[in-house]
Amino acid sequence: MQLYNLEFTEQEIKEAVSRDRLLSMEIEFSRICNFRCSYCYVPEKKECKGELTRSEIKDVILQAKELGAEKIIILGGEPSIYPHLPEMLKFLSEQELEIEMFTNGTGVDAELAKLLAKLKVRVVLKLNSRNREIQDRLAGREGAYDIIQTAFGHLKAAGYPRDDLFLALSTVICQPNFDELEDMWKWIRDQGMEPYFEVITPQENALENLWLSVDSDKLKDLFARLSAIDQEQYGRDWEPQPPLVGNKCMRHQVSCLVTATGDVTPCVGVTIPLDNIRNNKLADILKNSEVLQNLKNYREMIKGECRDCDKAEECYGCRGAAYQLTGDYLASDPTCWRNKKTEESRQG
Repeated sequence: MQLYNLEFTEQEIKEAVSRDRLLSMEIEFSRICNFRCSYCYVPEKKECKGELTRSEIKDVILQAKELGAEKIIILGGEPSIYPHLPEMLKFLSEQELEIEMFTNGTGVDAELAKLLAKLKVRVVLKLNSRNREIQDRLAGREGAYDIIQTAFGHLKAAGYPRDDLFLALSTVICQPNFDELEDMWKWIRDQGMEPYFEVITPQENALENLWLSVDSDKLKDLFARLSAIDQEQYGRDWEPQPPLVGNKCMRHQVSCLVTATGDVTPCVGVTIPLDNIRNNKLADILKNSEVLQNLKNYREMIKGECRDCDKAEECYGCRGAAYQLTGDYLASDPTCWRNKKTEESRQG
């Protein structure tokens, strides 16, 4: 069984945890973004003070590699408009690190697409709807749909997708796109891409746009339908469980996030600064973090329904949702349909 972005096996994760090692690291080169997505975990950023320099970014990447990281996941902000992106991609490639980049496609012109293909970068292109009006509304800017489609065209011209050129489409499950998600899932599969569908983490912009949220009963039904489609039409067998469709997220076992200003956090949802890389080495920050140790020891530390769930050995819900909604990163995930309190509050 593979966990977390379809790549790391359960055994690999257990070995990394026992040796206090990383398998991957998420990093923001900058938080500046030209979209204003209604569900984004990052507050609007047109400029950001105190961001890491290129040398600082390279240094923390090397620290992650020393800790065993095999893969670097580039988040944002919008990476494709970061002015030093080609330099950073080449650096990562020289270090023989696998690269994955989440992008809204803005800066993905023909030249960048060719570089991404040359370096075998795993690209995750954000597309929440195949309807122009819905996509633009969710992205918070007119023309977003066309930007994404242009980027998609450049990526296809560069050779994506194929066996050695991974291309996924990142989609948040929300009310505006809900009715098209089954067809969209099949379209993505038929194009030879990977669907990366996820439940919205209720933080920052999403908390201001609660109309986006889908209740847990509808989520449960959607996950079940997509699982049946995959099994019947594509020969893929997986059991439905949130927050990622067809995948499991236990990233805190083997990963962390370094923000654009150097803060180290467990992930984009658990926004607890463990320390800053300008103060201490990454290895020391991770080793001395009570938060991370608790997450790694989740079977003993997790609370409520998540602790007693029959899936507890292989799932701990969305820690980001738990933290953002309850203030306790070890609380039961309020967004999961297996959570009895969620069911009771819905019925009562």
